[in-house]
Order: sequence, then C-alpha cells, then structure tokens
Amino acid sequence: MEHGSPRPGDAPAPSAPDGAPRQARPRSSDSRHYAALDLGTNNCRLLIARPQGGGFAVVDAFSRIVRLGEGLATSGRLSDAAIERTIAALRICADKLRRRKVSLARSVATEACRRAENGTEFIGRVYRETGIALDIITAEEEARLAVLGCHALLEPGDGPALVFDIGGGSTELVLVDSAQPMPAILDWHSAPWGVVSLTEATGHHGDGAARYAAMKALVSDAFAPFVGRLDPPPGPRRLLGTSGTVTTLASVHLGLASYDRSVVDGLIVPTAAMRAVSERIAAMTMAERTRVPCIGNERADLVVAGCAILETILGLWPAERLGVADRGIREGILRRLMNGGKA
Repeated sequence: MEHGSPRPGDAPAPSAPDGAPRQARPRSSDSRHYAALDLGTNNCRLLIARPQGGGFAVVDAFSRIVRLGEGLATSGRLSDAAIERTIAALRICADKLRRRKVSLARSVATEACRRAENGTEFIGRVYRETGIALDIITAEEEARLAVLGCHALLEPGDGPALVFDIGGGSTELVLVDSAQPMPAILDWHSAPWGVVSLTEATGHHGDGAARYAAMKALVSDAFAPFVGRLDPPPGPRRLLGTSGTVTTLASVHLGLASYDRSVVDGLIVPTAAMRAVSERIAAMTMAERTRVPCIGNERADLVVAGCAILETILGLWPAERLGVADRGIREGILRRLMNGGKA
C-alpha cells in the first residue's frame, strides 16, 4: 500500500498529521523523537515526530519518488537502477534519523519487496549501507497500519465504513466498524494492482479508452472476492481514501496551483466530482496530463491507473461522499510506537 504522492518533505510539517490539537509545550519526558519510514513500490517516505497532547507533532519529514517496483511486473526482480535510486533516498533518511537523535523507529517495506525474488537481498544491502533495518510487512499489517493512521478522518455515522489505500504495487480495501474509538476491522482485501503494477501490466493496450477499460477490468476482477463478501449497510455509506491518488485528484478537483496538505487532508468531496475528475484525466494525453498542476511530469504516467482503481472502488461501494486523507502507514506506525505497541 504505497502512498503514491510525493511531497517536498525537508521542512517540518506545519501541524500534527493525526489532527491532534497543538496544546501546551510537551513535558520533558515526551521530548524523545520517534520515526516511521514507509518504503513502497513508488515512494520512500519518512516522518519524525514527538508526542504532543493526545497525538504527536512532526519535527521532520521526507518524501521522494524512487519507483522501487519499476519493471518488477515483467522481471520479477528489483532492478539495479531502482535499487540505487532507493538507497540514495534511504541514505538521506538515515542522516535525518541520526541528526534528530531518534529514540525509537520502525521502517517497513511493502508490496515491491514482498513480490521481488531479490527483495530479501535488497533488505540486507540497505542495512549494510544505511543502517536502516527494513521489515517486510504483510498486506494485512499494511492495511491495519493504514487504518490506524487515518481513521480519525472517518465521517461520523452508523454501520461499517470502507477505508482504502491505493499504493504503487497493491491496493488495500478495509471494512471497519467505527463504533469504537479504534475501529475494528471486519474484513480486508489486498489486490495486486497499484499505480505502478497496473500501468506496467496494461502497457500493451496503448494509451486511451481501450487501455483504461482494460485497467478497470483487471481491478474489478481482483476485487471480486471482496465484493462477494460485502453486505452493504442499509443507510448512507462512508468512504475514506488514503493515497497519492486520492490526494492528487482532490487537488485537481479543487483547482490548486500546487499541493497544499492543509487544504486536502480531511477534505470531503462528492464522489460524483471525483469520478468526473478521474474520467477527465484518463481521457487526456500524456502531454496534457503533465501540464495539470499537482500531476506534472512525475505523476503523469501513473495517475491514469490510479483513476481506474478509484473509479472501480466508487462502483463497489457507492457512497455519496469521499473522505480524503494525506496520512496513513507512517502515522499508524507512530501511533503504535508511542503507545508501546498497543494501538
């Protein structure tokens, strides 16, 4: 489950990502720093934070597109070029961890490393060259961390809600019961399609309506087992998405000239509007997509796959509104670390 939208992260974030109010100055016992690193198929993202109030305050962050899973769908291996790009980013993360004197950290790797035949070998090299010990987590753990990190943004309501994360190499769907402060997971499903894997798998279909239809068909087939288990609630459905896809498309919906987390994180968008944005972007040429603010050159080739996955999710869980979260696995890791692993 990759948070596929990179953000400039060398400066501290302006507010606590879990939405906790910035209260009084933290006690000295709370001054220790914690870190969470999420290495996905597309992005390498780091958060360093300290406990504050009922949540935490971010003191440093980093995000970079590394495309670790580039070419994995055809070769079954992490390429030398992708490994070099990723290790270069991880060296920056290691330097930040040292300079911030982090007390406790957890670093996780997801679908690309789960799938690659040289994933374990790569993990060993990362440790030797950067000192970062990456833990290849299961898809279930990935889903749980994502929910832990973003569930605070679920709209109030009765009945189960659907939380999803469109990553680079996979997409996680999580059905939750939010009656308790920490939602209980009722069911979950991981599909092997994210923005990188789906883009590469459908490259032979060309660029246009045929390719977009092929993308949606592949995703629909992968989601079918989960759909077969769903028992839709009688009332309004609640839907929350965490990923670079939903934050990017929300930015396009708002017409932002550049990405602004303070506007996007926690936004509620009519699903009809998000579907319209997805269809409009999918109909564009590559050159046209590069000129759209918040998409640009780095996302232009992958955003169409994200649109296809999002449209498929909107079809299987037809809610009227979509919650947008610019938070997820890293925030879930931080919450768990600061709660002694109990969250």
